[in-house]
Order: sequence, then structure tokens, then C-alpha cells
Amino acid sequence: MGVGDVSKRILLGRKLRSSQLGETLLPKRIALPVFASDALSSVAYAPDEVFIMLSLAGASTYIWSWKIAIAVALVMAAVIASYRQNVHAYPSGGGDYEVATVNLGAAAGTTVASALLIDYVLTVAVSISSGAQYAASAIPALSGHEATFAAVLVVVLMALNLRGIRESGTIFAIPTYLFMVAILGMCAIGLYRLAVGTLPQVESAGLSIEPAPGLDGPLTTFALLFLLARAFSSGCAALTGVEAISNGVPAFRRPKSQNAATTLLLLGVIAITMMISVIVLAKQMGLRYVDPHDLDRLTMDGKPLPDDYDQHTVIAQIARAVFLDFSPGFYFVVSVTGVILVLAANTAFNGFPVLGSILAQDGYAPRALGSRGDRLAYSNGIVFLAVMAIILILAFDAEVTRLIQLYIVGVFVSFNLSQLGMIRHWTRHLATERDPAERRRMMRSRAINAVGLTFTAVVLVIVLITKFLAGAWITILAMIFFFVLMRGIKSHYDKVQLELAADEEDKLMPTRVHAIVLVSKLHKPTLRALAFAKATRPNILEGVYVATDSAATNRLLEEWDERRMDVPLKVLHSPYRELVRPIVEYATEIRKTNPRGVVAVYIPEYVVGRWWEQLLHNQTALRLKGRLLFTPGVMVISVPFQLRSSQIAREREERDDARVRAGDLRRGRVSDRSDRQIQP
Repeated sequence: MGVGDVSKRILLGRKLRSSQLGETLLPKRIALPVFASDALSSVAYAPDEVFIMLSLAGASTYIWSWKIAIAVALVMAAVIASYRQNVHAYPSGGGDYEVATVNLGAAAGTTVASALLIDYVLTVAVSISSGAQYAASAIPALSGHEATFAAVLVVVLMALNLRGIRESGTIFAIPTYLFMVAILGMCAIGLYRLAVGTLPQVESAGLSIEPAPGLDGPLTTFALLFLLARAFSSGCAALTGVEAISNGVPAFRRPKSQNAATTLLLLGVIAITMMISVIVLAKQMGLRYVDPHDLDRLTMDGKPLPDDYDQHTVIAQIARAVFLDFSPGFYFVVSVTGVILVLAANTAFNGFPVLGSILAQDGYAPRALGSRGDRLAYSNGIVFLAVMAIILILAFDAEVTRLIQLYIVGVFVSFNLSQLGMIRHWTRHLATERDPAERRRMMRSRAINAVGLTFTAVVLVIVLITKFLAGAWITILAMIFFFVLMRGIKSHYDKVQLELAADEEDKLMPTRVHAIVLVSKLHKPTLRALAFAKATRPNILEGVYVATDSAATNRLLEEWDERRMDVPLKVLHSPYRELVRPIVEYATEIRKTNPRGVVAVYIPEYVVGRWWEQLLHNQTALRLKGRLLFTPGVMVISVPFQLRSSQIAREREERDDARVRAGDLRRGRVSDRSDRQIQP
């Protein structure tokens, strides 16, 4: 086993057989943190964005915060209920993409896929960037290096997910449950103290907020509605990640659909409770919160704040006030919140590869995305997502405020098309269903999806209006790019399939085969290639030598005659000492003289066992094969000759394969320890 293989095993673990796929399926207790961490973690930044938007007109508009929270909760409840219908109707894991493709057509499906791909990348970028900001506030050494730190975190998450969904889910389950306990516990204590009248004020309660330029006067009805719409659209970031469960149904244990639906319900109840509680507590505790770039709008007694003023996040301010006399409680809440923001990206690392594999199967993505790796995860999709997220993080310098403007658009596009597709799905089935009970169930499901479509359509319009100039246009352009790219890939695969389709003409045999064996020296590899070429019985067989040095050419001709070779030797003179061009031109000329014939080029190659030996051999053969592959009617045949180093490498592999390792008997890799030779 080479150094690369050893490193790979250390990072990823031992390979898993395809038959072990069932062992990677998730129970509900693990599936909840795996697929719901994104939606749950939005509690850490969605309330912040709501208060930032409302603060544009001053703290007086905070009175609308709890109403906006209720509106977002209603939308989330409708979406959760709608997706519970989706997972029952389409449990294969295609999610929104499959629903839209089956019921609305390929164009709608591709639109949904492009929206989800962008949203998954943004999920990783936003979550990791937010976590990096939390880390930088706690560790001064990271200040100014948030983007680099975020990129490192993405690489770590990528490595964990490459080890497999079951293993990564187990790792992430504990922090996610700790986050639930921390936020729900903090909110429970805060709401209890609110009920008994002992609720403290947050650290920013004594500050004042100066309205943003243009909003410092009385608001017109239209201006107020637009401001509330912006705050509502920012709060809808809490809905991101809901669709991940519908894409990840195949990862659940049986009954898959039922377990996925139950997990969706749990997600909805927990996320809604957290979000409403945080926003209500923040309002009741006198929070004053503005965009981190507009801290000059915060004043105390009419005077600006010091330049080194540090505005803590909404959850951090609530936790500090609630746990004022119990600092471990504050540090616990802040710590697990920072951790969950990083782990929230795991939702995308589970959803994106599955969607990519389905797109690859349908021909809309490179087929490499549909291949499972050593640990039965879709490794190529995981790596691709990590690379795209790192590019985005570095481009936006890990600033959440800038990245959040690109968010939401994609996910609500997929929400709308998915709900419209489900309405058509139920309508189509109702046309043929005659069982009254089943018809009532379908009509109830259609009504739920219709309500979901109404809510998500309204939100999409609001998001497009309020966020278009703020950065949503970038997301729309990216969606168009991926849409065109996927359609282009599909067109390419369709054209290739048409070209490769067999017909009657493919049964015709070539009129004759002209075989040429490349000769560099008269040694064992050459003799083996000549013998193999003879065994194929071509119509014409000859050796071909490119002469670049007269002395070497004369020696070869003399040795050829001395050995009485029964194959003629063709010498191609190359005055400019080129090796590849003369052979390509000679093969092309042979092909031209007999267009219905075939030119078979036999190339002797060395097989070596060490990577650095490969650099010392076969370079001319590689260049030649690369050129001949584009020549019609020319077949390239490699004739390997194994050097001693290749034998050593093969023997080393055999010894590694023969070694019985811990757990092999339990995993079924060996039937009995006595059946295999135990290597020391």
C-alpha cells in the first residue's frame, strides 16, 4: 500500500462494500441533526437580520418584530406541511427536482436543480462564515483572517463527510442536540422570568438608534410596508434547509417516508419555537441592534459610541442577560451556537451530493457526481461543493451581511415549483382514483400544497422586490448559468448517445488490417509486441522505426538482419528529430489509401511499480496515443511489459490483501480466520 493509500485510509477510514450500504442508513435521532442543522441554526442569524432591517427606521419599528416572527412561522408551518406530502409521494430522494421534472417538465426540473445547487453552496458559505465571525469574536488572533479560517473549516467538514453520512451524522448529532438544549433552555428561563416580572435588560437596552438617511421622518404607509417586507424576507432565511430532508429520504431507515415526515415535523416544531422565543425575548429585553457596518447609528445619551464598541449578536446579548449570575450558562450558549453554525453546513454536504447524483443519472451533470466513493458517500459531489463554497467565502471575505443578500431566492424558487408540481400530481391521480377514502386523502394533500404554494409565492415576490438590488441579482445570474450549463451537458450526452447507437453498418468487418509495431530497440518488449501482433493475424504486419540518428539506425538494421526477423522493418526518417509526427503521418497515409481498412498501431510499454519510474518511461507513448486517438480508422493497442519493480509492487499488494485485520470476520470479509494466512 503506497503513501497515498495510507493517507487516504487514515483520513477516510477503510473501504466499505456496496452491500454495506444499508449500514449507513440513519435512524430519526441521527437524521434530525444531520438534515435539520441548517434550519435550526438559522435561529442564530435570522432574528439578527429582522432587527437589522427594522432598525433602519429606528427602534420604534421593533414593535413589529414579533408579528414578523409569527408571519415567518406561518410560512414555515405551511412549507413543512407541504413537504410532508412530498416525501410520501416521492421518496426516491429527488425532492423538489423530481417533483418539478415529473409534473412540470424538464425545464422546470432543471430550474429547480439550478436553484437548489446555488442554495446549497450558499448554505455552506453563510453558515461557515457566520461561525468564523463567532470564532473571531472569541479568539482575537483570528480577527482579520475570518475568510482563511472559514476555508479551513470547509475542508474539515469535507473530510468528515467523505468518511460517510452515518459516521459524520454521529459526530454532528451531539453538538446539534446541545444547541437545542441551550437555546430552548435559555428561552424557557427568559420567558419564565418575563412571566414573573424579573426579566432583565440586554446590554444594548440603554442605547438609541438613529434612523438611516431617508427614513428619519415619519414613514408613509408604502415606506412602512416596504420596510416590513424587507424584514420579513430577511427573517425567511429561517426556512432554508427545510427541503434537504426531501432530498435525503434514501438516507433514512425504513419506513423511509414515514421517518422523513416525522423528522420534518420535529424540525418545524423546534425551529418555530426557537425563532419566536428569541425574537420575543429580544424585543422585551430592550434590544438595540443595527448592521455591523452602521454602528455609528447607535448612540448613548445623544453621543456616539467609542470606536472599539463591540456589538454582540442577538443570542449572545440575551444569553448574557439571562445568565448574568451564571457565566457558564452564557459561555455554553455562545459556544454551541458558534459550533452549530459551522455544522449547519453539513445539511448541504448531505443534500448536494444526493441531488448531484440524481442529476448525473438523468444526464444533467457530469457522471462522476453519480459515483460513490470508498465510504459509500458521493465523494465527487462533496468535493465539488467544498470547492465552490471556498471560492464564494474568499470572494466575499466571509462577510455574512453580504452573503445573506444572495440567500433565500434559490430556495423559494424551488419551493414554488415543487408545490405547483405537487398540485398537478394530486390532480392527475384524482382523475383516476375511485376509492373515496383515498380521494379524500389526496384532496386534503392537494389543499395543503395549495396553501404552501400561496405562501411561498408571496414570499418569493417579496424577496425579489426587496433583495434584488441588494445582491439577489447575482443569485439569479448564477441560476441562469447553471441552468444553461446543465442543459448543455444534457445535450452533449444525448448527442453522444445518438452517435454511439449501434446500427447494421457496425457489423461490417474492415476490408483489411494493416498492423504496425513501433520499434525503438530490438529488445524483449518489442519482440513481445511483434509476437502479439502476429497472433492477431493482420493482413499486413510491419515494424516501424523513426530514424533520428544514423548510427543507431544502422545498428538496429544490422541486428534486425542478424536475428532474421520475418517481419519487414519500415524506417521513417525524421530530419527534425521528431518522434510522434512521422508515425501519425504514416498511419494517416495508410488510412487514406484504404478508407475501409483499419490501421492497428501496437505500442510496447513498460509497467513499473513506483510513481517516479513512470516519469522516466512511456512519455513518448503517451504523447503518441494522445495524437492517434483523434485519427479516424486508427486503433491503438498497448502491449505491456512488466519490469521487476512492478512485480514487487504486486507482491506487496497481495501481502496487504492477505492480511486479516480486526473486524474482518465480523464484517464478513473472511469466512473463518483459519481460511486465510495471517501475516505478521
